[in-house]
Amino acid sequence: MKKSDALTVSIGVLAVADTYITATVFPVPVWVTFIAWASFFVVGGGPRGFVQSVASNLTGLIIASLSLLAIALSNQTPMVAAICVGVGSAAMVQASKLKLLKVLPAVVWGFASTVGTSVATGKAITTAGIQNPALIAAAALITGALFGIVSEFLGDVLSHKPHTAPNSIDLALQESQK
Repeated sequence: MKKSDALTVSIGVLAVADTYITATVFPVPVWVTFIAWASFFVVGGGPRGFVQSVASNLTGLIIASLSLLAIALSNQTPMVAAICVGVGSAAMVQASKLKLLKVLPAVVWGFASTVGTSVATGKAITTAGIQNPALIAAAALITGALFGIVSEFLGDVLSHKPHTAPNSIDLALQESQK
């Protein structure tokens, strides 16, 4: 099977699994898992891409959490919020100077996923416990990266042609060509 067709099957089947799992037994935002899944492929895939994607996404998550915390601890005016987001955005660009975090969009996706999770859940960044939006987003980001690496592996498996042992006719042809 062609690599693109193999990935189509792999990603399609795993997207069903991801959506079902996040809707039933592991309630994290499915859209965050898909963002992290895409991030895995954008940074290059493979084990190195897995590490780079998770590190970048979680760096964005940390910067977003600090930005949201600064907003929560302020008078929460639109100008203060805008300044906090601006400082967070600048911090993301600076973080991307590190080789591991060099794909800036992957950092930004972690930031956006965290803010989006806070808005979607209606939970402030100061929420204690497992309902904290940063913890929920972190779990979803890591889950998405896991789906990325599994889908890549399955795509590789499906795209390889099976190796068959030569039959007697093939062996006879090889001998006659010598």
